[in-house]
Formats: sequence, C-alpha cells, structure tokens
Amino acid sequence: MSLVDSNWLEKNLENVKIIDCSWHMPDDNRNPEHEFQNEHIPNSIFFDLDKNSKEDTDLPHMLPSKPTWDQILSDLGISKNDRIIIYDNSKVISSCRCWYNFIYFGHDPKLVSILDGGFRKWKRENKITSNKIIKFPKTKYVGTELNTLVKDKNNIDANISKNEFVVVDARSNERFEGKVPDPRKNVRSGSIPNSVCLPFSQVIDEDFCFKSSEHLEKIFDKTLKNHENFPVFSCGSGVTACVLALAYSLVKANYLPVIYDGSWAEYGKI
Repeated sequence: MSLVDSNWLEKNLENVKIIDCSWHMPDDNRNPEHEFQNEHIPNSIFFDLDKNSKEDTDLPHMLPSKPTWDQILSDLGISKNDRIIIYDNSKVISSCRCWYNFIYFGHDPKLVSILDGGFRKWKRENKITSNKIIKFPKTKYVGTELNTLVKDKNNIDANISKNEFVVVDARSNERFEGKVPDPRKNVRSGSIPNSVCLPFSQVIDEDFCFKSSEHLEKIFDKTLKNHENFPVFSCGSGVTACVLALAYSLVKANYLPVIYDGSWAEYGKI
C-alpha cells in the first residue's frame, strides 16, 4: 500500500508515525522547516531532506551511509516495526524521496506509505492541523542496505552499451531535450544517452494526487513500449525520480524502486 488517503490517516493519527518531508526548489524561497513549525498534521515530525542526505559530496540528496541513516532514524524515534506515513507541501512531491530512502535501507515496504495529495489536500479538506512540536524517545534503529535498488554513474555508463535496463528521466521535456539551461550551476543541458523522458507531472493530477492505477499503467506502457528491460528512474537531483518510482509501484505488484542516485546533477556535471 504505497498510498493512503487523508480520511484513512485522520482515523489513524495515533497508530502511525507521521513524517513531513517537505522540500522546495531553491528559487521557491520557502523554508519547509519554518512552515512545519507553524502548521503541520498533528503528531508529525519533520524530516530535513538536505541535512539527512550524504554530507561529504557536492551532489544533492545522495543516500547517506547506513550508520548515518540508522542514527537519523534513531534520533527521530523510529523503530523497524513502525507504520510510516510520509507527506509534504512541495510542488515536487519530495515525500517520495523519503519513501525511497526507507525502502532502500530495508524498512518493510508494506509499512511505508505516502499521503496522497499531501498537506495541500489535508488543509483543503479542513482537517485538523497543529503547531505543537513533538519528540519521540530515541530508538536503536538498525537498517539493512539494499544495494540493488541504486545505480551509480558507472552502472549508467555501462548500460548504454549493455542495455540491461532503461533509464526513465522525470524532468521536463525541455530540460531532457536540452532546450533550456539547467537550473544548477556547472551542469550542462541534455540527457543520458538512450534514456527516455516521462515528466513526473504526468503521473499526478492538478491537485497533486496520483492518477489512478489504470491511467498510470497506460502512461508507463506508452513510455516503455519499445523497452523490454526494467526501468531505472532518474531526474535532476534524485527527488522526482522517486515520484515516478512511487507511481510505478501502483501498477506493478511487489515492485521495489530503483533510482540513479546522482541523476543529472552528477551525469551532466561540467
């Protein structure tokens, strides 16, 4: 169950651990943690996507080491058997990146879900919000790293000739085709050779809810029609790639997300 709806969460606020993983593009000039402190879903805790990523790199949102991840979740008071619901108030649906991190580090996929429509839908439905900051007692979280769920640049380069998987890019067509400058400094325009483009905006509705599984299946069938191999998702910095991975999980039973972690921020680096 990769998605839960707002009515389900409203009835289960006391039975789950709720995470706000809002993250905004730098040019949005928004501070997600300040917004969280002012208003959030009751009993939720804030997950800082920038701070909780790999620190000793100039690439954005790279997976941390397993010891670091274990410490992050232990400090947040999360246990291996916790039912996790993740939401955001972000245009790029950053909650999906947190969802991927949990699965990569071995949390049971059946215990990790995204709140469909996020905080926008929650507020639009006039559901209760809070500004109370809670802190759970520390735990001793011990994850299990699933290395098969991530690809690095060497894997991507080797695959151009081996063709063992197809890279699906979640960026806009304009960025994929190199028609506009990349928003990041020292990153060229363009895309990975032999990759295909599926802008993440195509798998969600105007209200930031995911489209129906039937609709998503048609979208992926069209995108992957000439490709028999499994998809590896990429984007600009590893965030919206996870939106496509979440959408793919809605049409493929038992699918585990595979992400090119460095994405175009690494591959297109000048």
